[in-house]
Parts: sequence; structure tokens; C-alpha cells
Amino acid sequence: MNEDQPKNKRRKIERQQVVSLAALMLSFDEIGNVVGCSGNHVRTKFARAVEEGRAEGKKSLRRAQFEKALGGDTRMLIFLGKNYLGQSDDGDQGESSQPLPWEEAE
Repeated sequence: MNEDQPKNKRRKIERQQVVSLAALMLSFDEIGNVVGCSGNHVRTKFARAVEEGRAEGKKSLRRAQFEKALGGDTRMLIFLGKNYLGQSDDGDQGESSQPLPWEEAE
């Protein structure tokens, strides 16, 4: 709680501010510290706003990752390929691990 405010008087908390702070992936306590209330108050009264903000933050991160990958960042291409396309570094992805038949040259 903000020390400059009287304890018996709460300031009006703007929903959009909570959404914006949650988009930066702040915790409930961190949001509460900024808006002047407890983290528990934010959790109980603004749960949907926090959920909405965090979803927006994740969307922004994904957009930045894709832009980086499409811009040629090899590490990001590998990361996204593994996480979204099921690719791996394991070279043995065949259906069978049996060796290929040997043919003698005549």
C-alpha cells in the first residue's frame, strides 16, 4: 500500500492500468504496489483484467519472436521449430532403427 495515502481511503484503481501492468508480466503484488493496494486485492477484484493483460503480453512476445525468426535469427528459428513444429536435434526420427540391407557389389 502506498505510504502517502491514508489507510482508510482507497484510490480508484483503473482497470486499463491493471491490464497494462499485467501485459508486462508483473505479479499481483507488483501490480498492487503500483496501483496502491495489496496483491490479494488485485487477485480478487481484477483477476480477469490480469488474465487479459498477461494474454496480451504473451501475444506481444510471440510476435517479437516470429519477427526475429523471420528476420533471420537462426537461434529463434530453431527454438520455434522445436516448440511449434515438433522438430528436434535427434537425427534418428525414422520409423525403424533397423539397419539398411547390405548389397554386395559384383
